[in-house]
Amino acid sequence: MVYNRDMEKKLSIIVPCFNEEAALPYFYAEVKKYVGTIDHEIIVVDDGSKDDTVGTALKLKEDDPNIVIISFSRNFGKEAAILAGLKEAKGELVVLMDADLQDPPKLLPQMIAILETQAYDSVATYRVSRKGEPKIRSFFARMFYKLINRMIDVEIVDGARDYRMMKREMVEAILSLGEYHRFSKGIFAWVGFKTKYLEFENVERVAGETKWSFWKLFKYAIDGIVGFTTAPLRIATFVGAIISLFGFVYMLYIAFKAIFFGDPVAGFPSLVVIITLIGGIELLILGIIGEYLARTYMETKKRPVYIIRKRY
Repeated sequence: MVYNRDMEKKLSIIVPCFNEEAALPYFYAEVKKYVGTIDHEIIVVDDGSKDDTVGTALKLKEDDPNIVIISFSRNFGKEAAILAGLKEAKGELVVLMDADLQDPPKLLPQMIAILETQAYDSVATYRVSRKGEPKIRSFFARMFYKLINRMIDVEIVDGARDYRMMKREMVEAILSLGEYHRFSKGIFAWVGFKTKYLEFENVERVAGETKWSFWKLFKYAIDGIVGFTTAPLRIATFVGAIISLFGFVYMLYIAFKAIFFGDPVAGFPSLVVIITLIGGIELLILGIIGEYLARTYMETKKRPVYIIRKRY
């Protein structure tokens, strides 16, 4: 389904928020420095925050009617908030930004100028450094990008942010994808369109704490891999074939040794190790298959990606 509508604004700024009460006023003040004279709207998507993010947004809205607030019934995740914002956006240009100011608002005028004067459909951003980020997280992040780019047919830029400005045509293409499990970085690459990348140095949060634990990032990475490639299933098939071949050869070796040299009980410890190893690999392969089955199961339920509690 394509969400065509009459464009009412030049620019729509989508801000997914989860417990961003402290950061939101700073974000608003900084963004206004760069888009104050542009016909725009700011769409604050409250993803079931536990603090007073909605109250803070409502106070800002008292002086600025261009603020739209969407409040979820519970926490559905950033991907759901991005989707809700894209559906709500009425701008010719649409940009996704985090409220913590790790996406520099000073790039907004440059992004607009590029889309207005050059033959690009979107302007995306990526970090050239991970200063301030834990080294172990940076290591696994780099490994994730290397791994997923080997598996999928499109390229996801290492360090790419969700901070991206798009023309309406690209937004409509993204909204036409009705999948339940969404991985925006992959979706942006999959729909295509001509994209220019801007680089910037990593910026610390202006306030509050990060909502991304290592475990959440790990699950997000799994969603990205499973959502955009079946390579893990092919790898599982390949590993199973190799193990079967190894087992057949080892069986011939044991039979040959027992027939010609006797001592059939020798090698018991190695046998236990082999059985344990194969059992672990079997469980791993079943887990991979289970991930794909689970996503198929959720897709067939046809549940909404999010539920809106109230819209201001």
